[in-house]
Amino acid sequence: MASPCTATPKHRLGLALAAVAVLAGCSTLDVKQDTITGTQAATIGPELPPFRTITGFSGALRCMDDLLITYGVRDVSMLVEDILDQTKKVNAGTRDMLITAVSDMTRRSRAIRVNAYGKDSANVIGFLASAQRQSVYDVIPQYDIKGSVSQFDENVIRKQKDFGIGFAPFINLGAAGDAASNVMGLDLSVLSTEDMSILPGVTSRNSVVILKHGKGVDGDAAYHKFGVSYSMTLSKAEGQSQALRGLVELAVVELMGKLTKTPYWSCLGASAADSAEIQREVSDWYFAMAGSRVELIAWFQNQLRRRGFYDGPIDGEFNPAIDEAIANYRGELGLEKKSLLDEAFFKAYLAADHNKIKAPDKPATWIATPAPAQAPAQPPAKLGLALEPSAPQGRLARGEAFSLTIKPTQDAHVYCYLQDDKGQVQRFYPNRFARDSLVPAARPLALPGSMRFQLVANERGASETVACFATARDVAQQLPQAVLGTDFETLPGASLEQVRTAFTQASQGALAQESFHVQPK
Repeated sequence: MASPCTATPKHRLGLALAAVAVLAGCSTLDVKQDTITGTQAATIGPELPPFRTITGFSGALRCMDDLLITYGVRDVSMLVEDILDQTKKVNAGTRDMLITAVSDMTRRSRAIRVNAYGKDSANVIGFLASAQRQSVYDVIPQYDIKGSVSQFDENVIRKQKDFGIGFAPFINLGAAGDAASNVMGLDLSVLSTEDMSILPGVTSRNSVVILKHGKGVDGDAAYHKFGVSYSMTLSKAEGQSQALRGLVELAVVELMGKLTKTPYWSCLGASAADSAEIQREVSDWYFAMAGSRVELIAWFQNQLRRRGFYDGPIDGEFNPAIDEAIANYRGELGLEKKSLLDEAFFKAYLAADHNKIKAPDKPATWIATPAPAQAPAQPPAKLGLALEPSAPQGRLARGEAFSLTIKPTQDAHVYCYLQDDKGQVQRFYPNRFARDSLVPAARPLALPGSMRFQLVANERGASETVACFATARDVAQQLPQAVLGTDFETLPGASLEQVRTAFTQASQGALAQESFHVQPK
């Protein structure tokens, strides 16, 4: 990843830029110097920040894709409403830009699924209500993105002259007769679809200064985030739409980082050590999760299980195994080796390069309290799995909802798939509502239970198949992405036999499997 420039000149930005004028004409110099100096004084401040020349934020999007994989983010689903232009001055498809940015950010991770819908909250609420009544395996997205182009101030600073000039590296304008600065702002928020409330802190408010020199001639867009300035040359063909695309891509990186609590600022070339704003945000994340305790413990259970330091439930409760895993990972980060989830550990964890930390030969393992013994202890038995439907095969009516009870004979990680009447396969457990694959033998799992989806017999009377696979350890990281996929989304080109083969290989044959044929009468 490219690092921000580390040069530290102390001049004002406008003065620094004026010093590198390359074309003749003192009168032209006055135009550009006045425009740039005035713009920077209004939008950035007196000190020259770290500086990067970019062609867009596509590199940051790819970096976020890697971060989502590193932090084990998956099964995030979102609606995107129309993103309106409240200024009536920007003629561009902002929502389409956002969808494209999310797609570019999830090429490998497949962590986030986006659905475009509606022009206003009434449409979205209507959609969510109807989704509750839809048929087999349809589910409600968890989040909704809402916002608008909220600002477009034209000619914030303007000068008129007859000669052109170029500035490097920040301003790279062609020759023309006048110079002007426009400011465009984009505000986006993420809402929970459960009650359409805004998620605290999951917002993005950014602006771009568009510096133009003459009518229809190339210009530059200037962005500023976490003390880093970014300059992007605008083409004659795209102009302010290109500047808006940069704003959208920056917003997507920020929103998804905040939502998933991943250190997104590193993808923008910023560092928590150098930014008080980032430090405050990390503290906000920590204290928000620590307020309920369960969320913080579950977050670290998920992370340390992914790192191979912990093998146990993600239930938000302390147990001897997570205590040991916390102490061991703290030691790897150079902190005191003890079971303490403090802010220092959280900050160190977000700043760490986890690829450089070797997993132990054996993780700290949680053993559930066994059920009361009914017979003398026996040697460990082979892992088994039972699926118990709420209605016997052949007794379900077309379109009738049903449930399944999953019963492993030992504590096991369970993954369940559906193959529909067209042969298409999708994973429906674990999912966005229940992310932990571990099912204790003493506590059988009910599907869908309280999860916000339905299991429904085929309305056309066609046969479908539910298949579940159980393994002693979580093999998700060893599964091909084409088999793990995204919850409730068709796996392209996959069959149940391919899924079975992938689980067999990932578990080295140590798995249990069971299936149920859903055949309506």
